[in-house]
Amino acid sequence: MARIEYPEAVRELVAELKRLPGVGPRSAERMAVWLLQSKRADPLAMASALQRMEAEIVLCECCGFFATTDQCASCDDSSRDSSLLCVVEQATDVLPIERSGSFRGFYHCLGGKLSPLDQVSPDDLRIASLIRRAKPGMEVILALGSDVEGEATANYLAGELKHLDCRVTRIAQGLPAGGGLEHADELTLLRAMQGRRDISFY
Repeated sequence: MARIEYPEAVRELVAELKRLPGVGPRSAERMAVWLLQSKRADPLAMASALQRMEAEIVLCECCGFFATTDQCASCDDSSRDSSLLCVVEQATDVLPIERSGSFRGFYHCLGGKLSPLDQVSPDDLRIASLIRRAKPGMEVILALGSDVEGEATANYLAGELKHLDCRVTRIAQGLPAGGGLEHADELTLLRAMQGRRDISFY
């Protein structure tokens, strides 16, 4: 008796969906079947959007964020504070900072973080272009993760930037809003204590 399987076109879609981060075989299969059966699905529109993204989106030559020309909207914005440069790991890290409304300077996306185990060295990241962008008197804010690789990357960058006569800072890391001490790990509490500030009295 022949074993029943999905047609080859469906299997091919499942295989492509499995390549997405966080998507396993079962999830990929459910997505493929939904695209095939659901009335709300529009596979052709999705395919068109993917093709357009592939054709139009590039990385900004200056900062590494997503763009449709050589420079992104942020780098083209003359109203931003040129004395502030925020360094992030990935282009996707820019948007949460932008949405917070807390920063009006420029960005620099490294494209990852140092990780010897994954064979990611300084040459694999956009560190050389960061050094070229850092100017005397500028504040370079390291908005990197607090994991081992993020800490190693921050320390490496601080060492590279210290001779450029610019101020190097690290974002404060501590307790999330609404979180209690009982749910915080030791590193989070350490960062919260290190990032403490005076309370203003009115």
